[in-house]
Amino acid sequence: MKEALIMNTITLQKISKIKSLPNKRQFVAWAKQALPPNKKNHELVIRIVDTKEMTKLNKKYRKKNKPTNIISFPFDPPPRMKTNFLGDLVICAPIVKQEAKLQHKTIAACFAHLVIHGVLHLLGYDHKKNQDAKKMEALEIKHLKKLGFEDPYKLYHCSHSSLRNHIK
Repeated sequence: MKEALIMNTITLQKISKIKSLPNKRQFVAWAKQALPPNKKNHELVIRIVDTKEMTKLNKKYRKKNKPTNIISFPFDPPPRMKTNFLGDLVICAPIVKQEAKLQHKTIAACFAHLVIHGVLHLLGYDHKKNQDAKKMEALEIKHLKKLGFEDPYKLYHCSHSSLRNHIK
């Protein structure tokens, strides 16, 4: 019996005016790294925006009138609807650029981390409780290591407690 072909569809929408962004191939590789290696196909959208759009989304969906680095919007299909669509990730390029500078990271390292973090949220992972945060952090570290990035929590003394305020 032949193995099913895994065909993940990752749509990238670059709305941000910032020119020095990673390319589509990088975003796709980061997202695919966090997707489970099973026979289920997955679809998701990654939208890269500027602070104005992120502030509007953060205010509307999280009741915070300021921009944030990422918001994940998991898709909750109606009952009996079969779909492979996981949801949307909206990432604010100016905030990521600022965080990269403050944390002495490359922009690619910050984007990779946020994409993996966001995809894990779309897959149902959360970090509201400490044990869940540790599990999610371990997965992020594992995926980032496979991509050649260092542990973002160890190097920059940041943990999910600081990310909790940014990610839905």
